[in-house]
Parts: sequence; C-alpha cells; structure tokens
Amino acid sequence: MKHYLKKLEETIREHWDQKALCDYNGDSFTYADLAANIEQFRLFLKEAGITKRNKIAICARNSARWAIAFWDVNVNGCVAVPLLADFHPNSIIALTHHSDSVLLFTDKDIWEKLNPQQLPVLKAAINVKDWSLLWHRDEKVAKAWENREKAFSQRHPKGMQPENVTYPTNNMDKLAIINYTSGTTGNPKGVMLTYGALSDTDEFSNTQFPNHPGDTIVSMLPMAHMYGLAIEFIHPNVDGVTVYFLGKTPSPSTLLKAMHDVKPYMVVTVPLVMEKVYANSIKPALEKMHWLSNIPFSKKLIYSIIRKKVLSAFGGKVQCFIMGGAPLKPEVEQCFKEMRLPFTVGYGMTEACPLLGWEWWPNFVVGSCGKPVHEIRIDSEDPQNTAGEIQAKGANITVGYYKNPEANAVAFTDDGWFRTGDLGTMDEEGNIFIRGRIKSMILNSSGQNIYPEELEAVLSGCPYVVESLVVERERKIVALVYPDIPDDLDAEARKDIPQLIRSTANKSLPSYSQINKVELMDTPFEKTPKMSIKRFLYK
Repeated sequence: MKHYLKKLEETIREHWDQKALCDYNGDSFTYADLAANIEQFRLFLKEAGITKRNKIAICARNSARWAIAFWDVNVNGCVAVPLLADFHPNSIIALTHHSDSVLLFTDKDIWEKLNPQQLPVLKAAINVKDWSLLWHRDEKVAKAWENREKAFSQRHPKGMQPENVTYPTNNMDKLAIINYTSGTTGNPKGVMLTYGALSDTDEFSNTQFPNHPGDTIVSMLPMAHMYGLAIEFIHPNVDGVTVYFLGKTPSPSTLLKAMHDVKPYMVVTVPLVMEKVYANSIKPALEKMHWLSNIPFSKKLIYSIIRKKVLSAFGGKVQCFIMGGAPLKPEVEQCFKEMRLPFTVGYGMTEACPLLGWEWWPNFVVGSCGKPVHEIRIDSEDPQNTAGEIQAKGANITVGYYKNPEANAVAFTDDGWFRTGDLGTMDEEGNIFIRGRIKSMILNSSGQNIYPEELEAVLSGCPYVVESLVVERERKIVALVYPDIPDDLDAEARKDIPQLIRSTANKSLPSYSQINKVELMDTPFEKTPKMSIKRFLYK
C-alpha cells in the first residue's frame, strides 16, 4: 500500500506550476505554493517548540486556505482536528479543549464567539482567511508565527524547489486525524484515524474511481466531515486533481454554474442534492414528454435525451455521481437507474475513513449500498434474509475514540470486528442492504422488528411529503412529516392531508407496521452535515 503523502510528494514535484487548490471565483494556489506553505509551517513548528503528535484544530468554512492549513498540519506530523464551522460556540470550545489542541485555525467571526479562558491548552488562534494571528497566549509561538516567512527565506534563499520536497512515510500506524462525529444519535466522539487508514482509503479510491493530473472537482461537502475530507479533497488532490471550493452551501443555480465552469470528473454529494435536481429538472421534463410514452421505444429515447442534459448541466465530464450519508428516495433511484445516469449510493461512516460499501455504477444494485470495501459480516444466523448488525474489519477502520474508554469498550466485538450500529442484510452477490440503525428499531407487541427507515422510504412517495421521520409513541407508530403544500390548496383539503398521507402509505405496508398517526412539521428536520436527520432530537 502506497502512502498518500508519498503520492502528494511526487505530484508536487511533477506538477509544480499546476493549480492545486482554488476558491471558486477567488484565490488559487499551485502545488509550488502548497509546498512553500508546508515548509513555512514546518519551520514555524520547530521555532515554536510544537512537536509531532501535538493536536491542531481547524474550524472554519471551506476554502483553499482551509485545505492548505490541513496539509500544513498533516504533512508535518501533527494531528489534525477538523471541527464543523456550524457547531455551536460551546461545542467548538468543548471539542477544541477535549482534543488537547494547541493551535486553532479559524475564521475571525467564529473566534469572536469563543472564550480563550475556557481553552487553557490553546497557545494561539490563526485566521484562515489571511493567516493573521487572532490571539495568542504563548509569546514564543506568536514570535515564531510572525517570523515564519523570514525563516523560510533564510532556509531557502532561492525559494522552494521541487527537489526540496520530501514527506514522511514511516508513520502508517501513527495518529493523523481526530474527527468528531456529529451524527444522528447525539454526543460527538473523537474518532481516531491513522495515516494508514487514509492511505488505505486513497488506494481503494484509485482502484474504483481513478483520476488523472489536470482533472478538476468541485468540493461542496463539509471538509470537517470524513466523507468530504477523504473523497472530495485528499484522494483527488494527492493525485494532481485541482480542487475548487464553493465555501458556503450553494443554491441549486450557483452549484450548477460552478459545475458548468469547473467541469468536474466526479461529483461527490448527498442524496438530497440529487433529489432536488430530480424534482426541479428531471421530473418536470419527464412529465412534459409523457405523451410520447405510448410510441414504441420512445421511453428509452426520452431518458437518453434527459441524461445528456443532466450530464451537460454538470459540466459534461462527470464519470460518476457518488452519493452517501443517507438513502436515496426509491422513486429517484429507480428513475436514475432507468435513464442510466452514472450514479452509485455508497455506505460509510467516520470510523471507516469513511468507506464501508461501494460499487461502480454499471454494477450497482438499486436499493443496496454497494459491496464491502474490505471485510463485512452480518451478525445474523441468516444474513441474506434476517437483518443483523453490520460489522467490519479493515485497514481503514478507526483505532478507537480519543479519551473515551467507555465508547472503546463497546466499539469492537471480542474477536475484533467493529460494530457499526447499523442493521442490514447481504445477498449472495455481496450487495449490502441497510435496514436501519439498531437504536432506531421498533419492536412491536407481537415481537416483530420494524425499521423506521423502511417506512420512511414508503412515505417519501406519498403526496405532499418532502421528508419524514418515524417514531414510536405509547407503543404506536407515528410519522412526523415535513410537507410541501401548495398555496392555493383550500383549508378543508389541508385538514385532510395527514389522513391522505397515512392511508396512502399504509396501502404499501404490512399489517404489523401500519402507521397510526401522521403529524405535520412546520419546519424541516435538523440534519447532520451529511444531511441525515438528527433522530435523537425527535421523540
């Protein structure tokens, strides 16, 4: 297995003047610029007395400089602690402190909401936007930061040269990242991932969705989440792909303009984005051409025309749309399959850096989340028909949770398999089918297992339903629904919507999992960065 930093080293040397990291419609940095920044940071660390394995947090909005800050930390042997910029200030303080971070890269407006007195280990805070020092407690660190460019000039009077670039590769078992989960079950845990885990993910990615120097990609996912960090940034960038950052969550029109301009080789996203593309563009186009469906062979032609338009809208060079973090609505998934859109829905989690299941799009089975990336077993006597916990092994799996012995004690089985907490089955071809989370499963009075996610998939096809969440209340099944109700709908019809949704869904559900009540929500559900609903907030 080749170390991803060795690949970065080779890419920097061979593609010195090529763009490496760019802000869409903003600043851009070449691989030469990146190499110089990494070297400046190395000299700073040495003068500041900050050694390898020290923790350094990054809490800022996505940008090219965010990526440079990550490489500065990661290449030089410190432990990167990416934190979501959307976290509440109290959470940022708690996690920065819990991780023992000695430095914090952040945005000025985020820093202004933090109290450094609650961060006794922190030595300094640095503005990601312009590299200015926002605050410091340690004069030695402040002086080293202010002198870093001078130190660089003295060390490299002729500037950084390609032959000067050499990065460490004897650290496969060393800690590279502490990534705090922000999942559907509450309380964040610091997932520890090694350089070996990142190298394994990069190696697998190269075998499944290879890229080439000079390719481009648009980064739209949170960089503080492993899905975006590993698949949308680290893997492409070490291979010579130019990464363009959108910064904040884009509107559909902004996103498509960026895709059209950048022309990415791959789109890494969450189902919600592609469901919006379907609802706003594909479905209306199909409805307009519905009259053609009675003509022999016309359906295939219609899908072909729409497929070309979708691919063109995303720049015309997309080899695959990779979706993860949540299931794709069955109606959308079936349509994409019929029109032969190159898409796949993968399976992963932070603890797997992040991949657990994947299949290249021509072989992808609708309803599944691919085949095992490494070893997967279903803890069930009949894995093909009876759901059991999905358990995993592989070089990409976490070595545990930072300073959390309680979580570590239950994370692995006695024989060393990681417990995902997900329930699923696996067919004889090895395709994984997720049924739901163990903590979400409902056990009814007759002993029947009910998986809320399966009911939610049925609800997604009901009238007016935008998104839903199924919960158990007083031993009854209740569906919480955020609807899309037309403005011109009269009051009497509005009153009947919950019963219409309930009766429509129950027609497709077995007797033991019938929905007893539908409650309409006034606002969308709160979600994690990968757009999964935070179930623990709704009971």
